[in-house]
Amino acid sequence: MADADAVVAELRELARPDALPGMARYGIATGSALGGISVPTLRALARRLGRDHALAEALWASGIHEARLLASMVDDPSEVTEEQAERWSTDFDSWDVVDTTCGDLLDRTPFAVAKAVEWSGREQEFVRRAGFVLMAALAVHDRAAPDDTFLAFLPLIERRAGDRRNFARKGVNWALRQIGKRNPALNAAAIATAERILSDGPREARWVASDALRELRSDAVRRRLTQREATGPVPVSNSDAVVPGRKP
Repeated sequence: MADADAVVAELRELARPDALPGMARYGIATGSALGGISVPTLRALARRLGRDHALAEALWASGIHEARLLASMVDDPSEVTEEQAERWSTDFDSWDVVDTTCGDLLDRTPFAVAKAVEWSGREQEFVRRAGFVLMAALAVHDRAAPDDTFLAFLPLIERRAGDRRNFARKGVNWALRQIGKRNPALNAAAIATAERILSDGPREARWVASDALRELRSDAVRRRLTQREATGPVPVSNSDAVVPGRKP
């Protein structure tokens, strides 16, 4: 195991505290952040460190924002337990930590589908977001998952589309869009879900539906789905990728 204190010291050397106000403008919680360390920089550090479950736990326990991002990048999914996932979820306080934890780590665990379902019903805003980000990440990364997995997510999306909280609502929207870009059958099912939300859902849900419909009915998505149907799966495009650290 790499020395967690040495890794944290390196993060402090890389930090630019003057970047904290800009991070806050993007909705990132900065109370425990060092500031100014880019996601590509963290990914380069993670590649150098390699998979290290014990280090990941130590970095997470530090409470430092960037250390927690790095923890999700270096942890080994095969060693992550449900207990750990639940424990980490109690610390979720910023959308980028949620997205990195789900899109870099938890979606590769055997309990990812169960947590997506369970967390989508939790009341805490960032835990609920995590449930829907897991759905989005699975739609992108788990090429072997059957359509039934994602069809079962759609009623949960419909149920929570009216969440008034920004980060939860955007997680719901992200899940709907990514499911609808997976293949033609799921595209049709996601569009039908969005149409029901738009027609029958509360006012707060209209953005979730209208934004998803705009993308799912676009020529670009139609072309990509036609190509997938004709030739099989194609590499994930930039618009499909789950990119932790991106503004939600």
